Amino acid sequence: MHLVQTMAYANETPWHGLGHKLAAHQPLEVWAEKAGMNWRIEESEVRFVASNGTESKGLGSIHAFPEQKVLYRSDTKAPLSVVSKRYETVQPSEVLEFFRDLTEVGGYELETAGVLKEGRKFWALARTGQSAVLKGKDQVHGYLLLATACDGTLATTAQFTSVRVVCNNTLAIALGEGKGAVKVHHRSQFDAQAVKRQLGIAIASWDAFLVRIKALSELKVTPDMAEAYFKRVFTYAPVNPAGLSVTAVNDSALKSVQELFTGRGKGANLASASGTAWGLLNATTEFCDHHRRARSEDHRRDAAWFGAGAAVKQKAWDEAMKLVA
Repeated sequence: MHLVQTMAYANETPWHGLGHKLAAHQPLEVWAEKAGMNWRIEESEVRFVASNGTESKGLGSIHAFPEQKVLYRSDTKAPLSVVSKRYETVQPSEVLEFFRDLTEVGGYELETAGVLKEGRKFWALARTGQSAVLKGKDQVHGYLLLATACDGTLATTAQFTSVRVVCNNTLAIALGEGKGAVKVHHRSQFDAQAVKRQLGIAIASWDAFLVRIKALSELKVTPDMAEAYFKRVFTYAPVNPAGLSVTAVNDSALKSVQELFTGRGKGANLASASGTAWGLLNATTEFCDHHRRARSEDHRRDAAWFGAGAAVKQKAWDEAMKLVA
């Protein structure tokens, strides 16, 4: 089962091989059509039918529930969610429009955009034009991801991210002060220009990120250091009904990442990654993006961007930073 309902992409084929391929530098209107984002989220008050209190099959009385509203698609009329009356909606067109000045005058290039979960979540991802090459021709490109949801599962999130070309691994880039993203919750109106002002430190963020990944690529690690690192990353606190403080290690994940690190991973044998802290980090990101157990490729990527996979990658980054501190 695919989470992705519709999608468009430029350049390389994306993670699941689906979608409409576009030539480079297409206008946003073409992206909206091909990505399936040329519809609006409409809203209506909630109404319900109250039972008339008898066994008869006749309709009861119709009542309104003014504190809530239904969100639905303008094209298919399919319901998306029930939210509070104060909920501020972000339209698919707003997600694409966010990139208009960035692509027209800022040197950015849209690379993927699409709709997940029948329209409940949608995103656009653009290359920033920033890139780096580590030892062994290990290329890393900078991207900006903007995503939102209308079912309460995601605030509108602007996130700088990096993609390692050899394996298509993704990693969030901190925006200074350790903050990984700009998030606008749906209780507030989405102000694209305000978000861009908050993202204004992007150049400095990329430069700081570059210094850190170069340091990781130059730090050699012993097998004992590698094992200790992976154990720290893949140790978690399971739900404990007795309320006791216990931890557990995800042994299958541990085995997988160790194999990726010691040569099975894409790019694991490049000079930048072989036996280095950068290799440790990329074994973890590759596991989360491509190997972690999931119902489908889409579910795995959704988790890698927004869910449990993203949390593991953040932990891996934090642990890697301790190694080069």
